[in-house]
Amino acid sequence: MDNRGFQQGSFSSFQSSSSDEDLMDIPGTAMDFSMRDDVPPLDREIEGNKSYNGGGIGSSNRIMDFLEEPIPGVGTYDDFNTIDWVREKSRDRDRHREITNKSKESTWALIHSVSDAFSGWLLMLLIGLFSGSLAGLIDISAHWMTDLKEGICTGGFWFNHEHCCWNSEHVTFEDRDKCPEWNSWSQLIISTDQGAFAYIVNYFMYVLWALLFAFLAVSLVKAFAPYACGSGIPEIKTILSGFIIRGYLGKWTLVIKTITLVLAVSSGLSLGKEGPLVHVACCCGNILCHCFNKYRKNEAKRREVLSAAAAAGVSVAFGAPIGGVLFSLEEVSYYFPLKTLWRSFFAALVAAFTLRSINPFGNSRLVLFYVEFHTPWHLFELVPFIVLGIFGGLWGALFIRTNIAWCRKRKTTQLGKYPVVEVLIVTAITAILAFPNEYTRMSTSELISELFNDCGLLDSSKLCDYENHFNTSKAGELPDRPAGKGVYSAMWQLALTLILKIVITIFTFGMKIPSGLFIPSMAVGAIAGRLLGVGMEQLAYYHHDWGIFNSWCSQGADCITPGLYAMVGAAACLGGVTRMTVSLVVIMFELTGGLEYIVPLMAAAMTSKWVADALGREGIYDAHIRLNGYPFLEAKEEFAHKTLAMDVMKPRRNDPVLTVLTQDSMTVEDVETIISETTYSGFPVVVSRESQRLVGFVLRRDLIISIENARKKQDGVVSTSIIYFTEHSPPMPPYTPPTLKLRNILDLSPFTVTDLTPMEIVVDIFRKLGLRQCLVTHNGRLLGIITKKDVLKHIAQMANQDPDSILFN
Repeated sequence: MDNRGFQQGSFSSFQSSSSDEDLMDIPGTAMDFSMRDDVPPLDREIEGNKSYNGGGIGSSNRIMDFLEEPIPGVGTYDDFNTIDWVREKSRDRDRHREITNKSKESTWALIHSVSDAFSGWLLMLLIGLFSGSLAGLIDISAHWMTDLKEGICTGGFWFNHEHCCWNSEHVTFEDRDKCPEWNSWSQLIISTDQGAFAYIVNYFMYVLWALLFAFLAVSLVKAFAPYACGSGIPEIKTILSGFIIRGYLGKWTLVIKTITLVLAVSSGLSLGKEGPLVHVACCCGNILCHCFNKYRKNEAKRREVLSAAAAAGVSVAFGAPIGGVLFSLEEVSYYFPLKTLWRSFFAALVAAFTLRSINPFGNSRLVLFYVEFHTPWHLFELVPFIVLGIFGGLWGALFIRTNIAWCRKRKTTQLGKYPVVEVLIVTAITAILAFPNEYTRMSTSELISELFNDCGLLDSSKLCDYENHFNTSKAGELPDRPAGKGVYSAMWQLALTLILKIVITIFTFGMKIPSGLFIPSMAVGAIAGRLLGVGMEQLAYYHHDWGIFNSWCSQGADCITPGLYAMVGAAACLGGVTRMTVSLVVIMFELTGGLEYIVPLMAAAMTSKWVADALGREGIYDAHIRLNGYPFLEAKEEFAHKTLAMDVMKPRRNDPVLTVLTQDSMTVEDVETIISETTYSGFPVVVSRESQRLVGFVLRRDLIISIENARKKQDGVVSTSIIYFTEHSPPMPPYTPPTLKLRNILDLSPFTVTDLTPMEIVVDIFRKLGLRQCLVTHNGRLLGIITKKDVLKHIAQMANQDPDSILFN
């Protein structure tokens, strides 16, 4: 098990000043190893009870016999290492057992037991409140700063365009977007909004504001929180699988991500805030965990909280609480017990209620593009819906391949050394190409709202510019009708918008700024869907006597809904990129409020997944996990190769012998030499080198901390002191240095398999138990070790991929 960057005799390197930066970092940024407040091991009441003795946690004696109190840091993990799920669960069971036993002794202990049981629900309440509040703040700020690129409200600079004109007494319904209080930059600078020079002034100010916002965003990320870039979902999936990445969910990441997310969205880049909101919510969950010892001191319990926080993040991103819970279950969570399901639902509910109370969109809705369709769909329309599904799958596979290729180029060339320049260049190109087209100039959320819209009599959009619009079949609704000049103009503009979005999103996602993929993917699908929907509508109007139309669509009837096609297309493209299915359908029907459109959404989502899977098995998040080399063991894929444990274990044939410790014959100097000369994260302990009979497994980190503390706190411990991992040490001759007894940091029940165990069983064991390593034996004798990294490398090798792409333990 590789452990990167250890230096002998540096216990201080495991500690740092901050206390909440304890979940993730990437090379080149500060790491926090704050473990001063880590949980003390719970002493058993019964001496002989040894249900689990891993790492000294929950063992029958104190961690070290020569100390009166436990050692801070023992039982914790190095950065970029995987947690031991079995040990963490055992720690929590022991803690809960002790609290339950003590609750019978006094009233105060009973109150403590009740508060401990209630703390999880209180934590979910706080996560929901904080997530909803931050989402509302981000939404309001992003709307204002997006409109700032085009003008400012003289009646109050803090109003965006829509709010500025709400209270105006000089606005008409036809020109409700124009009011004297709202001035474009050309009106403020040259006192006119007409003419070529005014257009150039507005154009220049639009690009200038976009560059300023992007520059501030990338500069803040680079200077203060490198983890605030991207969507965060690939890393959160890896963290929830048990990986340690310190600082990724800390307070600085939360502050900088919240600020720069507003700046990035306002810059007009082809990105969204929905994915990063999951990261923001998980940061809130991780920071709030430090208020509760139950979660602060147990990595497995904390990951249950982070699963619920991810659900709250999607809940406030889309206004879809149920979809958020399903997204956490389907897409990001690794361990999701029933209790976590209930608490996730509660956190998502509180977050959605908080966002609804803030009402950031001013329309009493949780989402900006809430629509309601009133026209039923016909069975024949499943054909164009499936066509949209095929388009979504093709777009998803194309995007993943091209984006990963570009991100790999960024990592392996000089381009990655200049993140600020890259962001400014992409922003400049996006802004210059976006301003002339009204559909690329508006924010992506507003564009999706426009495309989802079901045209009515009061709509003034070009997409609703039909001829004969006074001939209505229903009050307030327009029947199928011939397209006017506005619709044809909008179709050309949307086609250009589609091309720009497809190309520019490839280069935008993965830059060193917060960037979500949900909204850009939905925009691509919504544009394609609207184009197809309008085409179907005109086909039905001009050829209503065709066999495919005459049975259900009479002339002048309102039978085709272009907005529905946009919604189905958005679901198809988002599904093709992320490979979401169930949660995607639920999110989409929560957005629209229409249960009767579940079948079209399901058909498009499944089609897009099948097509995308046929061209590449990985979704965008899994692809980025593999690109970054994180040790994520995907639970959705089966291992079908006929290999054995002996084919994967280390040492291999012709390799040096396995490095082991003996239980009663090694000195402190011997152990320190092994630690300094190897990079392994742990060592098997055997009876003797001759017998190789397994005794247990000890972690490198626990050894380092225990030995250093012994040297500091136990008199007489020197390099020649013998280390014992046995229950009792034999009597020593006089004038012999004191012995060091470390049995209580020894895992006496490590998981073992035989050398002939099929690898498909070994892979299942690693997936379902969350193991870090597994020892391989033959007739009771230790042969080798299989780590999670070895399993991942073997899977990559069997899939004809580069096994060296797995970088961390």
